[in-house]
Amino acid sequence: MPLYEKGSVRIHYEEAGSGFPLLIIPGGGLNSTIANLSTSSPINPMTEYRDEYRCISADLRTAVGGASSGPLEADRPWDAFTDDHLGLMDHLGINKFMVMGFCIGGPMIWNLLKRAPGRVVAAVLAQPVGSRPEARDLFYDNNSRTWAPEILKRHPELTAELVDQFITRMYRSNADFVFTVTRDFVRECKTPLLVLPDDIPSHPYAVAMETVMLAPNSETSIYPWKEPKERIPLAIRQVRSFLRAHRPASAS
Repeated sequence: MPLYEKGSVRIHYEEAGSGFPLLIIPGGGLNSTIANLSTSSPINPMTEYRDEYRCISADLRTAVGGASSGPLEADRPWDAFTDDHLGLMDHLGINKFMVMGFCIGGPMIWNLLKRAPGRVVAAVLAQPVGSRPEARDLFYDNNSRTWAPEILKRHPELTAELVDQFITRMYRSNADFVFTVTRDFVRECKTPLLVLPDDIPSHPYAVAMETVMLAPNSETSIYPWKEPKERIPLAIRQVRSFLRAHRPASAS
């Protein structure tokens, strides 16, 4: 089990394949784990793209059942996750990379683009989460009901107050759009983007399509792309074509 360690942070990660680096952020919200790619993800990039790319994925430090760990940084939760992703790339000696993220990976990718725009060559946002105007507290409520009790069981050293501060900062402090960046930032983002929208309460179609309309170098998949299941291979091919189109000649 490879681990990246920095101070009190321990990140379990896995690699597959070789080629230009592709960071993969699994879905599952705060319980995002590598295992989710094979159990609940419509596409498993670790298997689909390992023939062309050095695929890298990790458990979030907050994932119940994951093998990563680290403090809950209640004052900067999104940036703490970005620290982990960038730190892992540094640990592996990787400067520039592409990224594909599911679900919670959407806001995380936007934060990567804000924090390290020169390192992210291209990004694929699949089923990205977003904030619905009619349900601003959806993520706060869901995590308070499901994730919070489980993380407190797993980590008795944590307090209910700290856990509440953590999810409040994540989902209530900037409860609009994609949580981590503004619409103005998206308008100015020149990074090539491919968005595979969804339309369930936590993955609003309208927000995903708004990012496509705002971002100048963005494109979208067909919709729906997951149903019927016969459409998934088409989405897999489109992601591959997008990655190939924007893959640099070298990993400099």
